[in-house]
Amino acid sequence: MLAPDPQATSWTEIAANAANVVSVLLAGCNSVHTWWTGLAGCVLFGYVFYGAGLYPDVTLQVFYVVTGVLGWWAWLHGERGEELPVRRSSLRFLAACGAIGAATALGYGWLFRSYTSAYAPYLDSLIVVFSVMGQLMLMARRIESWWCWLVVNTIAVPLYASRALNVTALVYVGFWVNAVVSLVRWRRMVVPA
Repeated sequence: MLAPDPQATSWTEIAANAANVVSVLLAGCNSVHTWWTGLAGCVLFGYVFYGAGLYPDVTLQVFYVVTGVLGWWAWLHGERGEELPVRRSSLRFLAACGAIGAATALGYGWLFRSYTSAYAPYLDSLIVVFSVMGQLMLMARRIESWWCWLVVNTIAVPLYASRALNVTALVYVGFWVNAVVSLVRWRRMVVPA
């Protein structure tokens, strides 16, 4: 596959960010419309990240497309055909996610470092792993998803800026702020176990 034209990438980057901004704001508002708006952004970002050599992020976009469809369905139909409530995860579940996530990030980073020309494979892999965990928790309407997004955004801003994805880096600063606001908002919506 040929690398994207840098001029086209800048417009694609802007369009991808616009779609994702809408999707992330809708997620923070606990709106089911977050899922379909995010699908377009994922396809566009796959193209952008391929051109920037951020290959783990390309695979993440494929994951987002699949889970976007599944998350949309889960939020609408949830448990016993009813909409899923916002809830908390157990400490045991979170500890298991942390251990699996750390091992996966190391392995994934090693693969991309060893077999590709990926830029910052370990940092990019941390973004991928925490994004996967955040997405899966978001699909289940678990409040801890917002902690995952805070980690992702904290790593992503300097990484994307280092690849001259300045629009994306700036948007991720906004995503960081949105994650804080959404965490506070979702705390008020948590349904006791």
